[in-house]
Amino acid sequence: MKAAWFTQFGPASEVLQVGVVETPVPSHGEVLIRIHTSGVNPSDTKKRLASFPDLLDHGAVIPNSDGAGIIEAVGAGVPHSRIGERVWVYQAQYGRLHGTAAEYVAIESNRAVPLPENTSFAEGACLGIPVMTAHRSVFSDGPVEGQWLLITGGAGRVGHYAIQWAKEAGAKVIATASNEIAREHCLDAGADYVVNHRSDGMVDEVLKITGGVKVDRVIDVEFGANLPRVLQLIRIGGVIATYSSTVIPEPTLPFKEMMFMDLTLRLIIVYAMPESAKQAAIKDITTALEKNRLQHRIAETYTLDRIAEANQKIEDGDSYGCVVVEVE
Repeated sequence: MKAAWFTQFGPASEVLQVGVVETPVPSHGEVLIRIHTSGVNPSDTKKRLASFPDLLDHGAVIPNSDGAGIIEAVGAGVPHSRIGERVWVYQAQYGRLHGTAAEYVAIESNRAVPLPENTSFAEGACLGIPVMTAHRSVFSDGPVEGQWLLITGGAGRVGHYAIQWAKEAGAKVIATASNEIAREHCLDAGADYVVNHRSDGMVDEVLKITGGVKVDRVIDVEFGANLPRVLQLIRIGGVIATYSSTVIPEPTLPFKEMMFMDLTLRLIIVYAMPESAKQAAIKDITTALEKNRLQHRIAETYTLDRIAEANQKIEDGDSYGCVVVEVE
């Protein structure tokens, strides 16, 4: 089969190779999926840049955790009725070498989720990390109906879906954006208000919107950099749910201040989510897709031969939406 892989860490253009490798065979409890599209996410590019130093200890890595395709074969213990199913895949390259940047992937049957006919394979490649992270960020600490939610980076891959989940659940949503294009994306996703997070007056603007009431939850894309202002905006007993801290990777916490505010700090990554949270997300995703309640935004689509460019697009941080690789 055709696949992309890397055997050393480094820039995508230097270490990603595309060629022919052996097609996998599904083991007990696995399905073999003919991949149509593979999603590229920041965690995929960070792995290639050595965020897990021992990742290559056992051989070459075929990257990417998310994707979508059709089941062509099943291993022992999996019903033959699954053959022919359209599915989306998550966690393909976690704790294993072979992800979705290939014509085929063999994976545990429960990681291949039925994809409704009204959802394209490109959209299916967005459902793993972006949509599941957003779901966990919004719902990890109870219902949000009637609550004020501040979603930073609302035009980003996760923020785009977090706005939608929050509005679907009855929250009042304030999103942040840094320019007019991002602002329009946030409004299109359903945000009630959008403020510029680069503005010196952002805190006052948010409090003006809420009538001086502090927000109940913050869904945060830049935890370390945003924390000082978040602490000015969140109520006592509030929740900060964060899934990234790129600008300040190892932030220092004002422990006493946060303790006396009785804050909950929720750190989120799909791989480590409890299985119950993953299944809850999958159930809600399926329902939302079937009822056309999720809007998707594909930033750009690349061929497998151009996977290095897709990785660079993610690293440049200039994409409002999912970056997808078409494998066929």
